[in-house]
Amino acid sequence: MNTTITSNGLPVLPQAKGNQNSPAQASQPATETAPAAQADDSVKLTDSARALTEAAGDKAPAIDTKRVEQIRQALADGSYRVDAGKIADRLVSLEGQLSGKP
Repeated sequence: MNTTITSNGLPVLPQAKGNQNSPAQASQPATETAPAAQADDSVKLTDSARALTEAAGDKAPAIDTKRVEQIRQALADGSYRVDAGKIADRLVSLEGQLSGKP
């Protein structure tokens, strides 16, 4: 089944080129010829992501690189803790905002 997604007035962006394998091929296990994982982390933005970033302009939130580094270090040394109650409260709040309830 194919589903067509319209652009709703947004510019049509090129699709990312990637592995276009059929579902049967995708379910096969990786072979020994698969490339090894790289040691360095990296991020590659698609053309769509770049366009969205540019469209956001000054509205895009600034990235707190100091906070990102603190979290990265806490994850690395195992001291990062998740407050499940706080996450739940924010999810409930977001649900209320999305449904129009105060």
